[in-house]
Amino acid sequence: MGDEISSMTRPVTREQARGSGPHFRLPAAANPALQIIDDTVAFDPCPVLALGVGAVAKRLMDLAGSLLLLAVLGVPMLIVALLVRMTSPGPAIYKQERVGLGGRRFMLLKFRTMRADAEAKTGPVWAHEHDPRRTWFGAFLRRWSIDELPQLINVVRGEMSLVGPRPERPYFVAQFSQEMPAYMQRHGVLPGLTGWAQLNGLRGNTSISMRLDFDLYYLRHWSVAFDLFILLATPFRMLAEKNAY
Repeated sequence: MGDEISSMTRPVTREQARGSGPHFRLPAAANPALQIIDDTVAFDPCPVLALGVGAVAKRLMDLAGSLLLLAVLGVPMLIVALLVRMTSPGPAIYKQERVGLGGRRFMLLKFRTMRADAEAKTGPVWAHEHDPRRTWFGAFLRRWSIDELPQLINVVRGEMSLVGPRPERPYFVAQFSQEMPAYMQRHGVLPGLTGWAQLNGLRGNTSISMRLDFDLYYLRHWSVAFDLFILLATPFRMLAEKNAY
């Protein structure tokens, strides 16, 4: 497990991160200073969102966007859920504990894409290309990120946002925060269905440290326009995505 994590935290070039997909303007690495009190990293929320006005605007956009998408995609999502049940034994919806705003935990929802007992013997492990635990239909869902659509419900509940750093499991958060103390800073905002790091190809088996740079940049430069840009550009990124497995 340690070797797997180490390989993901090795630096990669920005060209490797972006792959052959659409090129977006890449920021300089963002490494804000941390407040450390009694060896505890203090959360430093996004300056704009901390004022309240930005938080209200972002929440209204999240509610409007997620409810609209659920209304439009509701029937297709029911069909996907039925196909998941028909193609492999187990529930259609998979619930997994993730770490959200302020370090609070919540149950993230996904269409199940792997065998029901995928981690029964191994415990938490990172998904990888050609992962044998995937079902054939699950591989298709993961390639096009269709498995993430149930997280629109997490957005409605206020556990996630449409845009933000992707939430991770407590097991990996504990490990990454030991290696990179600034990692906990990304929990200063709601986790997102998509994000600035993912838009630039940083998902799957890619550099965790580089993802962190992009996540911190997002926190420091958040705006409604920035969120809209990420949302509108995400479908184009998906067409050329190489790290969705």
